[in-house]
Amino acid sequence: MHENNIRLLRIKDVVSKVGLSKPTIYLKIREGDFPRQVFLGPKTVAWVESEINEWLSAKMAERTN
Repeated sequence: MHENNIRLLRIKDVVSKVGLSKPTIYLKIREGDFPRQVFLGPKTVAWVESEINEWLSAKMAERTN
């Protein structure tokens, strides 16, 4: 997927956006149930906002099924 305006979110923004704790987010990544982070440096990671939005949309769709 190619986007011209890719926006990256740091962990505090992801926590705020999805309402999950940092440990829960990392657990869900290990379980394959959350978008993987992008490694920007040795100690710096971020998430692609559009992937987080897609994950949230999928979770909302699950509740309506």
